[in-house]
Amino acid sequence: MSDAEPVVARGLVKRYGDIVAVAGVDLTVEAGDVFGYLGPNGAGKTTSLRMMLGLIRPTEGRVELFGRDPLVDGAKALDGVAGFVEGPRFYPYLSGRRNLRLLADYDEPVSRSRIEAVLELVELRDRAKDRVGGYSHGMRQRLGIAAALLRQPRLLLLDEPATGLDPAGMRDMRDLIRRLAGEGLTIVLSSHLLYEVEEVCNRVAIIGKGSIVYAGPLGELMATATSEYRLVTRDVERARAIALNQRGVADVVVAGDAIRFAADEDAVATLTVALGQARVPIMQLVTETASLEDLFLTLTGGESSDADRAAVAL
Repeated sequence: MSDAEPVVARGLVKRYGDIVAVAGVDLTVEAGDVFGYLGPNGAGKTTSLRMMLGLIRPTEGRVELFGRDPLVDGAKALDGVAGFVEGPRFYPYLSGRRNLRLLADYDEPVSRSRIEAVLELVELRDRAKDRVGGYSHGMRQRLGIAAALLRQPRLLLLDEPATGLDPAGMRDMRDLIRRLAGEGLTIVLSSHLLYEVEEVCNRVAIIGKGSIVYAGPLGELMATATSEYRLVTRDVERARAIALNQRGVADVVVAGDAIRFAADEDAVATLTVALGQARVPIMQLVTETASLEDLFLTLTGGESSDADRAAVAL
């Protein structure tokens, strides 16, 4: 198999009549990434994934999976690629193990020999004999990952794997993704759950209104977050006046019994000394750094990340 980067998308555009669902997406997923693909519902995440897997044809642009274009190379382009879009589907009246056997029968013989191993990996071996219709949502999601792992993929694409899970299910999904990444799998994780992405991803792309508004290391994105401070005092007006006269202190506003301002660490240290010399009591001083959600809302123009997935994601 090619040693090319697992996913390269250039200039992806998808139109449905007058509706532009994806408006020129460029993505590069590197080997070993846990790559978070973020965006509000309807921003183009699922459509992008469908184009990456060759399920729909781009209006413009191209995709390569390990150097192969699904529209040119067909099924060969999906060698080493697995996952699910908009949730896995199974026969509810069959057991988890039986569902996996049926899927393995469509594949090469080695897939069937891996059934017990993948059930163990996703922690479903004890429930493998039970009908899928009796599974919780989280168990069905984990069975979907087990099905994807039958072929020992190098690239795993997961569309909203944690949506609809309770806190325990989210924790289990997060732990499973970490284990898979620890085994060297490259993972593309489409999600609108920002806190989940913060926990497991090393690189992200944020899509808003069909276009990529940020792509790169998560750490670099978080480093752009500005730090604001909240200082609680008994003398708000004097504290405000002193802060306004301090070099390096900006955006000073009064908020109840506190002032809020932006500053670097050196400016904050100088301000606290000035307040002490003026006998302005400091009751509390806390840092309020912008979160990934704050950055997300800024980059996407305020579009919420937590939208109703009952709507059709274009």
